[in-house]
Amino acid sequence: MASVRRPSGVTAILAGLAALALAAALGYLPVKVFIDYGIDDLPRDTKIVLGLYLVAALFLVIGALVAFLRAVTGAVLLLIGALTTIGAVVTEPVLLYPGFFTQFFTAIFRFEPDDAFVRVAATVGGPVVLVLSALPGTFRYLRYQPGEYANAPQTHPEGSHPPAGW
Repeated sequence: MASVRRPSGVTAILAGLAALALAAALGYLPVKVFIDYGIDDLPRDTKIVLGLYLVAALFLVIGALVAFLRAVTGAVLLLIGALTTIGAVVTEPVLLYPGFFTQFFTAIFRFEPDDAFVRVAATVGGPVVLVLSALPGTFRYLRYQPGEYANAPQTHPEGSHPPAGW
């Protein structure tokens, strides 16, 4: 039986760090708008979009923290958060600027509207977190239990040990 090496946690750690940075950007927009305008004075469609950004940020923060604790649930929460992020950034022009879908994305990548960095972060960061958290290496690392293979027999190739009587 071959010994199993400990899987690398690079993708899981990168997914968690990217999720935390993305959550900070996503959470900024709803908090700023709610402080500036209040929640009661906003139109229903704006509340939906801001709610999606806020829910995505919460999933990403919780998913990153759980992934740092090495639980598979963290990767699943990161996947949900990334999908919610993508959904929020696509829903915004559909609900708030109908008929101006391409113009919306052209404007945000020129950083023309206020807080365009949030939309750019969502557009770029959502797929990055999605891919990093869905990679097999992430799940392999999160499923690995350190003592799992401790009793595996050690086999050595011929000639790797000094001869008897040394």
